[in-house]
Amino acid sequence: MGCHVRRMRYLLPLILLAAPLAAEEIMPDQLAGFADRDVVILGELHDNPFHHSHQAEAVAVLAPKAVVFEMLTPEKAAFVTPDLLGDEAALGEALDWAQSGWPDFSMYYPIFAASGGAEIYGAQVTRESARAAVSGDGVAARFGEDAEVFGLTGALPEEQQATREAMQMQAHCNALPESMLGGMVMVQRLRDATLARAVVDAHAATGGPVVVITGNGHARTDWGVPALLPEGLDVVSVAQIEGAPEPGAPYDFWIVTQEAEREDPCKAFE
Repeated sequence: MGCHVRRMRYLLPLILLAAPLAAEEIMPDQLAGFADRDVVILGELHDNPFHHSHQAEAVAVLAPKAVVFEMLTPEKAAFVTPDLLGDEAALGEALDWAQSGWPDFSMYYPIFAASGGAEIYGAQVTRESARAAVSGDGVAARFGEDAEVFGLTGALPEEQQATREAMQMQAHCNALPESMLGGMVMVQRLRDATLARAVVDAHAATGGPVVVITGNGHARTDWGVPALLPEGLDVVSVAQIEGAPEPGAPYDFWIVTQEAEREDPCKAFE
């Protein structure tokens, strides 16, 4: 099940589009207009190279003081040094990217290369922490004293919980035992909280702007990272999708791109 879940996370944001908030379509070159924002969240479908190309171009023009990657733990982020930014092979090896479970490093490297002198922050939830979340093993306690601040204490509203569990089931090709759904939602909450905390830390340390590289699901304005950030931060959330979204897509803006070539992920469950 573990490897199947990792494959499916590439597609999870495809179905996280229905929500009661309005969004506006923009073109990739319009991302440069967000240079005055404190936080720019750049969503993606993880396996779509067009999305990473747009992110790299945006990082280059926005010149953020910090970049937060969902794909790195804080420990891995510390391996990103100016000397390695110019060497794709060496940086990929330092990050042990080939064993990370994320798509090929060639898609992500241009984002790192474009970051220049920005501080790199990691906000990946480890597999151990994800397993703890699925099992309900003290996630808030593991997260630390800010668990309440970042939305990890207390139950979700019943309707939201049910909606998110249904999304998890659909994202995993209706192959998950129902007993796992609550835990899978908790994993997503933990990832949102971990990203939000990294953003707050990055902005406090650098003064911003901060760019966040993450999946579309975490870029949601209704219950994703933007919803967990302090009100004083000027935040903009941009999703990248492969077709027109449903009405009320939960982002500030969205970009429609070409589809990535991929096999049917549900074959893994046959």
